[in-house]
Amino acid sequence: MNTVLGALNPIALRLGPIQVHWYGVIIASAVVIAVALAVREGQQRGVRPDDIYDMILWALPFTLIAARAYYVIFQWSYYSQNPGEIIRIWDGGIAIYGGLIGAGIVVILFCRSRFIPTWLMLDIAAPTVIMGQGIGRWGNFMNQEAFGRVTSLSFLQGLHLPEWLINQMYIRGAYRQPTFLYESVWDLLGFVLLMVTRHRTHWYKQGDVFLTYVAWYAFGRFFTEGMRTDSLMLFNVIRVSQALSVVLFFGSIGLMVWRRYHNPDNRWYLAGSGQKVVTENK
Repeated sequence: MNTVLGALNPIALRLGPIQVHWYGVIIASAVVIAVALAVREGQQRGVRPDDIYDMILWALPFTLIAARAYYVIFQWSYYSQNPGEIIRIWDGGIAIYGGLIGAGIVVILFCRSRFIPTWLMLDIAAPTVIMGQGIGRWGNFMNQEAFGRVTSLSFLQGLHLPEWLINQMYIRGAYRQPTFLYESVWDLLGFVLLMVTRHRTHWYKQGDVFLTYVAWYAFGRFFTEGMRTDSLMLFNVIRVSQALSVVLFFGSIGLMVWRRYHNPDNRWYLAGSGQKVVTENK
């Protein structure tokens, strides 16, 4: 992380020796909002709030571990020489794709243990996840990471960005493409799209909301990843996230079509789990 003239302070609060980073505050805020929205939608689809809360309690630690492990693995040449920094997650350095893999495994195992339709749970979570990703990118902004190639001040001003954002994009002696912003906007547009369309009758079968999210995110990530200068690399040739985006984009669309053709009796998303959720006032 670089400290430059005009850069925002990445520390939100100091409590004695304890430093609260904006990165953590933003990520935590995104999680809280996402959980609240998922619980509300889950009740409408026949999934109990307690089931969602329990799933989140299991998913959060595994998601963070997987996201950090994914990042460390592809940066092992550095972390093998600095093992003490492996746990310094508050300085940034988590991979969204790693987190999604970890979360996906937890959701599948949890739903099977509770006899909840897995595709339905993934559908409920999908819009809130992409919203959380869009908000979470601002944690990268505060840490001055996930930026793009060198650009000019006039280019950034031409985007009509506020001065404080432009100043934060002055990194390592040059202005940088705000790729975090491009991805954040793309994610939030995806959130709006899913929120507007998922309650339309006969639009989505169970699993389609999630697969639409995967395709949408992967498409945008492919392009923003190609603009970044800090990509995780495989064999110093292949941008890992860009290659995975290609696989996920075509794979999600192909799977959606295949499920529609080979399993036409699959329940509609709006049909939910078929169970009535009873909320008790205590």
